[in-house]
Amino acid sequence: MIRVLDTVVLSRGLREYGLIRGDLGTVVHCYAENKSFEVEFVTGQGITIAVVTLSKSDIRPMQGNEILHVRDAGNLLLRF
Repeated sequence: MIRVLDTVVLSRGLREYGLIRGDLGTVVHCYAENKSFEVEFVTGQGITIAVVTLSKSDIRPMQGNEILHVRDAGNLLLRF
């Protein structure tokens, strides 16, 4: 079960937000019946890139044995 403040992995890219499959986000709200979620995506400095409503099929919980990866978000910050 996905809960508020869980770290989740994006299962598909969201081109309109500049997000790609595998980006990490934090669940900030769970809607009724745990079918959709508000997920916040931030930089390493805590700057919000996007807050997106996603369905359960769009995200999955991060697993403890996964390797984290970093990419530059400079071009995404220009949107704000």
